[in-house]
Amino acid sequence: MEILIITGPPYSGKGTQCYIIKSQLGFEHISTGDRIRLEKNQKTQIGKIMSEYEEQGNLVPDSIMKELLWKIMEENQNKPGIILDGYPRTSAQVDTLNTLLTEKKQNVLKVINIYVPKEELIVRAKKRAETSDRKDDKDQQIHFKRIELFESETRPAIEYMKSLFHVTTIDGLGTIEGITNKIKTEIANAQS
Repeated sequence: MEILIITGPPYSGKGTQCYIIKSQLGFEHISTGDRIRLEKNQKTQIGKIMSEYEEQGNLVPDSIMKELLWKIMEENQNKPGIILDGYPRTSAQVDTLNTLLTEKKQNVLKVINIYVPKEELIVRAKKRAETSDRKDDKDQQIHFKRIELFESETRPAIEYMKSLFHVTTIDGLGTIEGITNKIKTEIANAQS
């Protein structure tokens, strides 16, 4: 099983690209945020533990995230690969993922970082607010907070990943198809 990480700031088009790559290459798209919500809604054992932490205003510990990722990898071991979307977001999560991969004797095929300038991210956030039914997309302060959190937490994590995995930054401006082609080229180069 090949593991691909697609990262980048909020509104950079990660989710769209993950969906396209999933449909074209047969990789399983894993949005950790979606999966956490699913586990909590289904009241699984791990979901209940996550809910307890969040109800107390605490972040879910990396040890619990490691357990969830282990479960995800077990479920998808017969797939050609998985795409991690939105994980890891912090340097501590990079360490958690790296430990898990070592234990499972797995490697990251490639980390693809989609770069989009901040001004364009704000434009895209406003567009998404117009078409999305998500309440959190309507609040411009949340847009700024998400981008700031990316800069303070995730950008350093991406820099850290460069010491562990093969990281490539691609330009996230242009057509969706053009960006998909760049990503597919990077994956093909990593597989050869």
